[in-house]
Amino acid sequence: MSDVLFRGGRVFTASGPDAAASGPFDGAALVRDGRIVAVGAEDDVVRRAREAGAGRTETVDLKGGLLVPGFVDAHVHPVQAGLERARCELSEVYGLPAYVERVKAYAAANPGREWIDGGGWHMSAFPNGLPHRRHLDFVDRPVYLVQRDHHAAWVNTRALEIAGIDRNTPDPPDGRIERDPDGTPSGVLHEGAMDLVGLLTPRPTAQDLLDALLDAQRHLFSLGITGWQDAIVGSYAGSDDQLPTYLTAASSGALKARVAGALWWDRTRGAEQIEELKDRRARAEGLPTFAAGSVKIMQDGIPENFTAAVIEPYCGCGGERGISYVDPALLKGHVAELDREGFQVHFHAIGERAVREALDSFENTTSANRHHIAHLQIIEPSDVPRFAALGVTANLQPLWACHGPQMDELCIPFLGEERSRWQYPFADLVRHGTRLAAGSDWPVSSPDPFQGMHVAVNRTTPPDDPVDAAYPTAMTPFLPGQALDLATILTAYTAGSAWLNRSPAGVIAEGRPADLAVLDRDPFRLDPADIWTTKTMMTFVGGECVHE
Repeated sequence: MSDVLFRGGRVFTASGPDAAASGPFDGAALVRDGRIVAVGAEDDVVRRAREAGAGRTETVDLKGGLLVPGFVDAHVHPVQAGLERARCELSEVYGLPAYVERVKAYAAANPGREWIDGGGWHMSAFPNGLPHRRHLDFVDRPVYLVQRDHHAAWVNTRALEIAGIDRNTPDPPDGRIERDPDGTPSGVLHEGAMDLVGLLTPRPTAQDLLDALLDAQRHLFSLGITGWQDAIVGSYAGSDDQLPTYLTAASSGALKARVAGALWWDRTRGAEQIEELKDRRARAEGLPTFAAGSVKIMQDGIPENFTAAVIEPYCGCGGERGISYVDPALLKGHVAELDREGFQVHFHAIGERAVREALDSFENTTSANRHHIAHLQIIEPSDVPRFAALGVTANLQPLWACHGPQMDELCIPFLGEERSRWQYPFADLVRHGTRLAAGSDWPVSSPDPFQGMHVAVNRTTPPDDPVDAAYPTAMTPFLPGQALDLATILTAYTAGSAWLNRSPAGVIAEGRPADLAVLDRDPFRLDPADIWTTKTMMTFVGGECVHE
């Protein structure tokens, strides 16, 4: 393998004791045998390349752009995203008429499919966030469409009939069936109720799942993402277990990205499943690009459907306080045992009560296992300092911290004025010394890191957002005092997330793997309002070019 010299631009290393503060510099980097062997002033690095011998060095001209560590998405669902890209995909359109046309076109193009399944619809496209089964009853087959946030599904009457769901069907303990005034199911299934229909849809084959993973990997590479943490490896909301898919891809060499898998905690069970989780972890031992040392606990839902766990009731919702999926009285014991067994715990926590329950569960654990809490939409202010005190990483999905119909119409009115000010307190977390990681939750939202970084810095919607950019308040900063500087959020997307995954990548430093992204411009030299325009031109994993 030839050496690769990156020159002609600037370098952001994300390394050192204060990586975020150091910023980018005019420089170069040299890669040999898949590792970085030199980084620094261009003249010095070029000299070292020449000393290696003429004819052995390929040059990548940065053309005034920026060389950064490959991004690491700390919370993403690539297999599910790949499957949705191959099915009835609604995330690229908006509104009932557009959804109906997309479903019609997909049904016409796939007459042999027993079910019409897919997803990506927005709650904000419907009054009170709720579509109706009758809007899909024009289809002569059952329809199952997962909502963009993956916390609800939209189904037609035929699907409800096949599942045997009627006005007498009780809500499951961890979910809710939306109903018409007479009790008839209206066509939306929340949280655990999704499985009542989702598990009846045709199962993807092993090849379907592998194709979905590899399609997702190609797309993530095109965005400069060289590693990730899959936030649910297991059966959830009608999806199949992805562990065999990852084992196959890693064993064959098809999985080139560095991946950590978060094994799904079945919230209908208890501590008896830990032995099974240990067995699942062991199946991935020794693989070069995949490990399964994390466990994902979903502690609550989302505020838009009032399943996010909050301390005080939602406004105007009859005392509703959301759902704690795992009994807090048991959660501490489960997390302590997982910690003793060497598992990292990866929480989904959106409401302030769920965040507090997650933090409480970490009180008797060791920070050596690099525990983290994702999403963190609402944090009661007294809990903000506890992240650093407990050694818990804040796993941010920054793209959500802006105004738009979902925030302004489905969250703020029901959270109330005071609690709404507690949302996405990124700067407060940094002020208290919290370690940050960052991710996208794709396919819930765009996996493009620069979309998320744009919001983290500006607290406004990226101007190219196909749904929210035209919203009246989209360009009004949302709680601007919680904005981050670009170096801090870029470090979170690289070194922070890589550290969380125990990956040796995530920084540009001698001896580290050459997982790198070449950007078409230097976002540090842009007006902050233009951060979203930054694109990835080339992506390298272990010195191998995987996207150009």
